Amino acid sequence: MRMRESERLWEKAKQLMPGGVNSPVRSFRSVGGAPLFMARGEGPYLWDVDGNRYVDFVLSWGPLALGHAHPAVVDAVTAAARGGTSFGANTVGETELADLLVQALPSVDLVRLVNSGTEATMSAARLARAYTSRDKVVKFAGGYHGHADMYLVKAGSGASTLGLPDSPGVPQAMAADTLTAPFNDLPALRSLFAARPDDIAAVIVEPIMANMGFIAPEDGFLDGLQSLCREYGALLIFDEVITGFRVGLYGAQGLWGIEPDLTCLGKVIGGGLPVGAYGGRAAVMEMVAPSGPVYQAGTLAGNPLATAAGTATIRALMEPGVFPAASARARRLADGIAAIAQERGVALQVGCEGTVFGLFFLNEPGARIVDGESARRYADTERWARFFHLMLEQGFYFAPSQFEVAFLSVAHDDEIVAATLEAVERAFSDPALRMRSAG
Repeated sequence: MRMRESERLWEKAKQLMPGGVNSPVRSFRSVGGAPLFMARGEGPYLWDVDGNRYVDFVLSWGPLALGHAHPAVVDAVTAAARGGTSFGANTVGETELADLLVQALPSVDLVRLVNSGTEATMSAARLARAYTSRDKVVKFAGGYHGHADMYLVKAGSGASTLGLPDSPGVPQAMAADTLTAPFNDLPALRSLFAARPDDIAAVIVEPIMANMGFIAPEDGFLDGLQSLCREYGALLIFDEVITGFRVGLYGAQGLWGIEPDLTCLGKVIGGGLPVGAYGGRAAVMEMVAPSGPVYQAGTLAGNPLATAAGTATIRALMEPGVFPAASARARRLADGIAAIAQERGVALQVGCEGTVFGLFFLNEPGARIVDGESARRYADTERWARFFHLMLEQGFYFAPSQFEVAFLSVAHDDEIVAATLEAVERAFSDPALRMRSAG
């Protein structure tokens, strides 16, 4: 694997950008080595600037559900760009995308497009506070909801990867209005509500904790969240920035039959371009300006290129048989990796739903990761780093962090699944991946 050009570019980038990157987890700090500089993508593959080809399981951290440079998306964006890249005015495209989102998510009556997942979750919290006339928001330790001040308390994603669970620069007063509870622990959440029955505006949750690795909700947990919020008059916010159109065509809420008051979206709904959205019940969303008093605006919100890419992506995913086939391949891959791990004596926890899967290397055989605390306690980041490089050397690109999930696209076919399993089998032959799990 050649890396001369990536290394040269890395040295230059470090002189121009903090840490040489525009998003922390790209730095390879938790796995070691110089990060790759990518040149192009096509279908399930990425090529770096040195000409190395990789099967891509990062997929821009989730948005590329159809794979790289899918013809329908490229054509849609090209056509939109020819008509103009931004207007700051209403367009047909944003209405078409909004219509698709409202149709797909029964809990969403009205939707507001924004420019990022962070904008969506930040705006949803403000709206919940206004609607309930309360100040406190509950999040789950290890959950990541973007980098707004209120959410950088016991956060996941890059904050966990870099060992920075709380960020300097967050005012203490802001942090005081963010309450935390362990994921999958309904009694702890009930205790928070009991202690502050009139203070909690909302509970925000990733229905699958996908920014702390892959941590699935235990049976009854999401139902219990919904019941507690209704009992105490708080809003339930589903952060489906990752799970939306990934774990199912109707989101995690459709998968588990939950009706959140507000839903936050991103990633897939932009097809690889910057986008976000929040939506929910009409009674709540009508408080957003100009219908109501809760102010939120964005010059590039509903951008014609992003809405064109998102609409093309969602429509392609909704073609009969497309999403189920991709999900079945993801399941075969995840189950295959779990079987190889068991055969080779590698302590591994594997999770999969829809086209999202995750691997935890465990530092204790038999350990079980169910929340952010157990992820930090039992996830073996050194063995993940070794696995990452063993797979990279074979041409398979996973996230450079133990605390991120992996994605399949519809372009990852059966041959790629088989080749990946063969590569995993070779990687799991490395004694460094097995030695701790054996004793």
